[in-house]
Amino acid sequence: MGEFVFLNNEIVPADQAKISPLDYGFLYGFGLFETMRAYDSKVFKLDAHLNRLARAAKTLGMPPVTFDLKQAVADILKANKLTSARIRITVSAGEGSTTPDPASCTKPTVLITARDYQPPAEEIYEKGFKAVISSIRRNSQSPLSHLKSANYLENLLAKQEAKNKGADEAVFLNEHDLVAECSTSNIFIVSDGILQTPRVENGILPGITRETILELAPKLGIEAVEEDLWLDELLESEEAFLTNSMFEVMPLVKVAGKRIGSGKPGLLTRKLRAAYSELVAG
Repeated sequence: MGEFVFLNNEIVPADQAKISPLDYGFLYGFGLFETMRAYDSKVFKLDAHLNRLARAAKTLGMPPVTFDLKQAVADILKANKLTSARIRITVSAGEGSTTPDPASCTKPTVLITARDYQPPAEEIYEKGFKAVISSIRRNSQSPLSHLKSANYLENLLAKQEAKNKGADEAVFLNEHDLVAECSTSNIFIVSDGILQTPRVENGILPGITRETILELAPKLGIEAVEEDLWLDELLESEEAFLTNSMFEVMPLVKVAGKRIGSGKPGLLTRKLRAAYSELVAG
């Protein structure tokens, strides 16, 4: 049997799924998405992802989803017989008029995919990621900087820029030269033993994994703060790591050709990664 997807309250074979050519997600990137990870058929922080999606949809004035997304996620996992999976929910404003008019969209398009997911090998975590500084700047004043929108072109360009330079990730600075985030992840540094991460106001997506790390740190006796971070502070930090829902906590060992700390995963990075894994296992 082939892959199944959830499309507009129906589970259908992926090769039979059809979306209108007048869908505003396709035409204008007027949509949102959430990417989640399932462990043993259970999605970690599902409610947090769905709540963020609902808040973002309200911010954009998108028509509401009228069915149970939580049940839909469970159904698509079951249909594809998956336990460890990468799940993506995409919600667009739906079909609209041929001339740009968001008000013409009255019924959202909802697509949920679920595919088998295997995390990076342990040797990748031991080696750590390398990052470049993206030539693209985050606009901290843009409402899109705080949303996981289908307008993802800047992120893709930054990711490609990193790949072309032999790196794993690209760090965005904002218009004030402050560190914001990376193309697919949030960023943390350790300086003087204190865990620091950029403020949401600096133009970042408030990641679910980022939020989890900020909750875990005090329980481990680690002081954690959200504040303005300059590039020099990142380059001179004792250690650094990246977070997202798929690879969880990834050590960052080199940025713009400069080694971070010892050039190896740091003590607090390892400690937080272990705590996150323990939380997932629970």
